[in-house]
Amino acid sequence: MAKVDPWEMTQVKDYAKLVRDFGIRGFEDFQRRFEYLRYVRRGIIFGQRDFNLIVDAIDHGRPYAMMTGLMPSGCFHLGHKMVADEIIWFQGLGAQTYICAADVESYLMRDVQFDEAWETAIQDYLANYFALGLKKDNLHFWFQSDYVNPYYRLRDMASKRVTFNELKAIYGDLSPSKITSALTQVADILHPQLPEFGGPKPTVVPVGADQDPHIRLTRDIASRLNAKRGSRRDMRCVAPSATYHKFMSGLTGDKMSSSDPKTHISLTEQPKKAAKKVLSAKTGGRETVQLQRKKGGEPDKCVIYELYLYHLIDDEAELSRIYHECRSGKLLCGQDKKDCARLVERFLSKHQGNLEKARSRARKFIKKV
Repeated sequence: MAKVDPWEMTQVKDYAKLVRDFGIRGFEDFQRRFEYLRYVRRGIIFGQRDFNLIVDAIDHGRPYAMMTGLMPSGCFHLGHKMVADEIIWFQGLGAQTYICAADVESYLMRDVQFDEAWETAIQDYLANYFALGLKKDNLHFWFQSDYVNPYYRLRDMASKRVTFNELKAIYGDLSPSKITSALTQVADILHPQLPEFGGPKPTVVPVGADQDPHIRLTRDIASRLNAKRGSRRDMRCVAPSATYHKFMSGLTGDKMSSSDPKTHISLTEQPKKAAKKVLSAKTGGRETVQLQRKKGGEPDKCVIYELYLYHLIDDEAELSRIYHECRSGKLLCGQDKKDCARLVERFLSKHQGNLEKARSRARKFIKKV
């Protein structure tokens, strides 16, 4: 069985195996309807759990929520932008939008102090969300360390609906910090269904495959909360839905990490510096120019092509041209890197032009929350 650990994820090589091992369903049934979204059209969103509940709510105009979290322990990079784009997509589809700043988890698991986590969450993450297009309308944003009483009560109730052995089966090696983090995430995901937030409703959580343990635990606890009611404070809820996306590779070809600048492009990075990083990124090229002209490149193993695929090129015909010219040996890595570097520099310059105003909006928004 594939290893899936929300705190120490290795690169996934076989997403089909992941789907088989953990009972994730494919996204094919929804692909045609939502193909206008790049991540759906290109198979980057590859799986789902109970997404039909979300589609049904959309079709019938019924309330539903989108919940996701951010880990305020490093800079906001292109891997995070993918999640931000999904948040904005769901908000545009009418979702009640819930975003959690996981400052408790960042303290427990990564030793980030709370003041630092708050500053990062507001000035880096929330500000970048706003600059990318997130709206303040219907937006709920909170910190795990500073929220409403019913949220903490729900976390405590969740602890009574699971055993230590079940947690160990889901997460493997455990510590008190991991257990606290896992149960807090259950409250993060389920609390939009509390009476104080409008009651039971379908809730979708867009995640990478590494977060599936939290989804499975929360779905199990949701079913038990429904089955066993002992007091007026107990709740009924809908088991959360989820969408799953593939991971971008880091610039070095290994996994992308917020703590390793060599692997990522931050959205606050100087555009020219980011462009230089692109020129040093790992490609799917051959050992020599002559060999590449003869055998062609391997775009499926190329970080440059991933940058196009995930973020930089929306036009399918243009993406196809690059892919096939690389495969045929017509397009060489040097020129490809230069083209990509120009696109990265152009994107960052435009984005950062919106970012300062977005930072002001983020601070004002938090003061009103």
